[in-house]
Amino acid sequence: MDTQSRDYGQQNLTLPHDVVPLPSGGIFYKNKKQSVKVGYLTAMDENIILGGGNDIASNLLRNKIYEPDFKIDDMLEGDVEAILIFLRNTSFGPEMNLNLTDPTTKKEFKATVLLDQLSIIKGMNPNSDGTFTVSLPKTQSTVKLKPLTYGEITQLSEALELYPQGRVAPKVTLRLQKEIVEIDGMTDLGQIAKFIEQMPIADSKFIRKFMNENEPRLDLKKTIQTPSGEKLTVNVGFGVDFFRPFF
Repeated sequence: MDTQSRDYGQQNLTLPHDVVPLPSGGIFYKNKKQSVKVGYLTAMDENIILGGGNDIASNLLRNKIYEPDFKIDDMLEGDVEAILIFLRNTSFGPEMNLNLTDPTTKKEFKATVLLDQLSIIKGMNPNSDGTFTVSLPKTQSTVKLKPLTYGEITQLSEALELYPQGRVAPKVTLRLQKEIVEIDGMTDLGQIAKFIEQMPIADSKFIRKFMNENEPRLDLKKTIQTPSGEKLTVNVGFGVDFFRPFF
């Protein structure tokens, strides 16, 4: 961690804050911390929120996590999401209003979800090194998988945005190259990349489904009943409006 970030965290340890439990339980981190101290949003933070841009969440996280030995980019995405929801709940309340479309009548309607009622996904326990060991259904290869960090996901998004127009962006393979750390005992990155390029779709889909079901995070899916009586499943998003419900 850079000196500036470390000093900032140490200086803010005495400011008003709360303790946020991490969905991961800390088992993926060297310090094994199960919770982090997080400050409340202040009038100063409104400058960040009202300023807009795509880095609202990152800037708020760097200001509000009061832990000298936690670097945001090294945290799991699910833990980061839990902190963002805490910041929103303690500033704007747990109610999140959604504009939806009834699939039966095609008419728009409004619905409200309560963010303080989100449950934690209970998945498979990882290995001692923070990886999951699974057997692929098609190739029968044994692979070790690791959840992506917030920093890795940001890097992936930036790399895909810079991909040349007119060419298909390798969303699936780039993500797999970061998730797979070992195949049948092999850890060479070049060989792993070659294996991924030839991986059957059945194995790729299996990994995606496995990670969705086992990465430690809050369950962001909510079931809404539409005006026509049909049930609709929606995902809580972290777009620009997440922190600007009243602006």
